[in-house]
Amino acid sequence: QVQLVESGGGLVQPGGSLRLSCAASGSIFSIYGMGWYRQAPGKQRELVATIGSGGNTNYADSVKGRLTISRDNAKNTGYLQMDNLNSEDTAIYYCNARVKSRSLGPIRDYWGQGTQVTVSS
Repeated sequence: QVQLVESGGGLVQPGGSLRLSCAASGSIFSIYGMGWYRQAPGKQRELVATIGSGGNTNYADSVKGRLTISRDNAKNTGYLQMDNLNSEDTAIYYCNARVKSRSLGPIRDYWGQGTQVTVSS
């Protein structure tokens, strides 16, 4: 079993910054893609950004140039640096990781419990 624990959420003023972390633990042979998703009240969960095992990244158009995804493979941890935040970024942010627990095992998707980000003056 694999656990993902997010941290770093909170209340920030418009134009401010936050850094989210996602620490993976448990039975981990290899982590493939990692990603951040968010869900605002009354809306569906949406993709924010993803990063592959080789470092290739993908972003939603709404966050390009403001949010930066990264990962530390040695620590099994992913990050989301969030700059120049605005009220539309208010949501619960979820971490996702695609993990293989054994060398010949399947790749499975895991999700964190979510961390609240609120942008308000």
